[in-house]
Amino acid sequence: MRKIKIEGGHPLTGTIKISGAKNSAVALVPASLLAEDQVTIDNIPNISDIDALNEILKYLGANVKRQNETMEIDPSTVENKEIPESISKKLRASYYFMGALLGKYKKATMYFPGGCSIGARPIDLHLKGFEALGAKVTIEDNKYTIEADELIGTNIYLDFASVGATINIMLAATKAKGTTIIENAAKEPEIVNVATFLNNMGAKITGAGTSEIKIKGVKKLHGCFSEVIPDRIEAGTYIIIGALCGKNLKIDNIIPEHIDSLLSKLEEIGVDLTINSDNVIVSKKDKYKPTNIKTAVYPGLPTDLQQPLTTLLALCDGKSKVTETIWENRFMHIPYLIEMGAQISVSNQTATIIGPTKLIGKEVKATDLRAGACLIAAGLYANGTTSISDIEHVLRGYENIIEKLTQVGANIKLIEE
Repeated sequence: MRKIKIEGGHPLTGTIKISGAKNSAVALVPASLLAEDQVTIDNIPNISDIDALNEILKYLGANVKRQNETMEIDPSTVENKEIPESISKKLRASYYFMGALLGKYKKATMYFPGGCSIGARPIDLHLKGFEALGAKVTIEDNKYTIEADELIGTNIYLDFASVGATINIMLAATKAKGTTIIENAAKEPEIVNVATFLNNMGAKITGAGTSEIKIKGVKKLHGCFSEVIPDRIEAGTYIIIGALCGKNLKIDNIIPEHIDSLLSKLEEIGVDLTINSDNVIVSKKDKYKPTNIKTAVYPGLPTDLQQPLTTLLALCDGKSKVTETIWENRFMHIPYLIEMGAQISVSNQTATIIGPTKLIGKEVKATDLRAGACLIAAGLYANGTTSISDIEHVLRGYENIIEKLTQVGANIKLIEE
């Protein structure tokens, strides 16, 4: 079993370069199947989620080449066949193959995707969108078959501004007949990245980044070059770590506007930040003011940063509150923070944190990707040694996290036990 071992208390200084966005890349890779010829995607993060998508692409017969941060995908040799559970369950984002295969071949068959256990994560909105476009959905045990004689553009209202459903419907509607309008669409930067990618292929999508996206169906999509945007969640995580341990720690290759909600909260509690056009420089301060945070869809505070931020709030002088509105099981990191010395109580979907507290290194477990990031942040700050198990979750979403932190002065190791 692999673990992350951290000796806390070391100041972090230097530069951390942010990688391509996980939540964009995992959609762009399946979307490449819609093209007729080769697609090149740059700034792809080297994470296990991309490895899993690569496995599905190769299973379907695509010709894939990866070199450094670049991925070349030739979908001209793809055979549309059932995607087995053994590979679909490796990550949640495998569901984007539903929209891509349905859009191109009018049929997709695969098993329900996997991912972190952070709460009920149904794909009802995705399926309703496919049905609105004219597809028939058949569910047998855990296997989904989605097929249509033809897909016809229509108006689709999302009950919740879901990123996954917005992207999947865009993929399916890109080659549908007529015009599709997605109302109450998600506005995340990753949506804009995917729409730009599809438009580079020849799609006709407008309104991405707003609550109404319009897709005029086209008959054919060609190969293109596109680039993954910087990962705003990775950037936010390292900025929070900088607030805990940083000494002029530079978080580089970011788009600060994508994390405005986080930066404003950090400024509110008194974090020493210098915000530049494509980087943020952060230093630890001895005293922070408490605050209340509430997760929300973009441009609100991302649920993916709630867990790392909880560690910082445990050091604020007074009472802070964290209200989680997106996922019902996103407080699984809290028992481990309490074990490390934090004073936190949870009622319904709100955590109340009393600080400041001293954190002590302990043996803890990464229950999901962002819980793992939270515990790494806590371990870097804490007195003593922290050992984190189940770290495969972390490696799914943070490229070279051990190397990046080591280069700026952290005492952090990946060990086999």
